[in-house]
Amino acid sequence: MPVPEHPAAVDRHLLRDTAYAKLCDAIVDGTLTPGEALHDDALCGWLGLSRTPVRDALSRLRDERLVEMEPQRYTRVAPLRAEDVHDLVQLLAALHALATELAVPALGASELAALRRHNDSFFRALRAGDGEGAYAADDAFHGVFVASSGNTELAPVLEHLVPRLHRFEHLCDSGLPGRRSVAQHEAMIGRAELGDARGAAIAARANWMTLGAVFERSLTGTA
Repeated sequence: MPVPEHPAAVDRHLLRDTAYAKLCDAIVDGTLTPGEALHDDALCGWLGLSRTPVRDALSRLRDERLVEMEPQRYTRVAPLRAEDVHDLVQLLAALHALATELAVPALGASELAALRRHNDSFFRALRAGDGEGAYAADDAFHGVFVASSGNTELAPVLEHLVPRLHRFEHLCDSGLPGRRSVAQHEAMIGRAELGDARGAAIAARANWMTLGAVFERSLTGTA
């Protein structure tokens, strides 16, 4: 049987993915600001793409709650809201607690060493005021548990939420997590070394709620 040839369909998918990636990055890093109106013609001109892949990308970003749409009224970058942070972090806390609990029985010496290495990098970045480095190290730290969890559904679900998390990291300017987060990481490692899956999961949930509190303080203006 000859290989089917559908170049137009492939091209559409590639263009849609290109539009999504560029728009997502621009929203996450604040190039497109919270509440900013998104007009098809301007976006098509900026991206050098036709309307169809741009609209497809906007629909995907709407599903990920990075864009808001009201037919015949507006398409805009989603605002930053404290209640959105709260809901997102609650979900992340539950998912990462599950990943941690599932992973602990499977962690070996190399994974435990990686956790300590990533937490050391996290601590050094915090001391240097390096937000990007701190959040990258934090992602890597929690990623060890996700990768070791044995649950193939967790990573795709978390990947769907990551752009919103990274947006809050970029745009909430109340400062970085402090020594409490480092200590919570240490608690997770210590519990994991003892084989205490439940205790490690409790520490993981507390760690994510601590991060959420940092974001919420930024958005509500509280000290």
